[in-house]
Amino acid sequence: MADDGQELARAQRAHWQNTYSAHPGMYGEQPSSPAIHAAAVFRAAGATDVLELGAGHGRDALYFAREGFTVQAADFSPVGLEQLRTVAREQGVDQRVTTAVHDVRESLPLPDASVDAVFAHMLLCMALSTAEIRAAVGEIRRVLRPGGTFVYTVRHTGDAHYGAGISHGDDIYEHGGFAVHYFDRDLVDALADGWTLDEVHAFEEGDLPRRLWRITQTLPR
Repeated sequence: MADDGQELARAQRAHWQNTYSAHPGMYGEQPSSPAIHAAAVFRAAGATDVLELGAGHGRDALYFAREGFTVQAADFSPVGLEQLRTVAREQGVDQRVTTAVHDVRESLPLPDASVDAVFAHMLLCMALSTAEIRAAVGEIRRVLRPGGTFVYTVRHTGDAHYGAGISHGDDIYEHGGFAVHYFDRDLVDALADGWTLDEVHAFEEGDLPRRLWRITQTLPR
């Protein structure tokens, strides 16, 4: 998927930029249910700082900040992050939130073992190859402190859109302009190698509905 993957990545970046520009705050102000769950898990683990990857316009990052966490919010859309910063100032939590434009295909600009917890809602199931997903989780493992927790969600192969639309190979299908890498259980288990896999929770979201897994895994101490 090398050349095609590069072109798909550019197209998806432009698509998200245009979408956030056309629909500011498109997901609303309320946090996602996975973020509410993650905050409780992180708090129980004693985490004080959270890295959110694929933060978009910030509904979950802002929720973490309101819950008292220090938050680093990363996304490849400058438009989305500008909306996040604006709302952070309006809500009075801007002192607890920093942002960074970052493509998950690249190394994280953070030191080893520097964050307590990582959250990623439907980021790893974007237009990423399996190799890129593995590399991203490797980076997450690198920046987490021992005992750190990673909560992420992905659409899976039981989803109604799996196999529909334009196929890009590697279980990636594009439907309505959005490309999704649908996970099977083998990929989830492979990404948890060397971690403690705490939970794989099935849930649904949206009108289709989208079918997802919420995965919680912890690094050994």
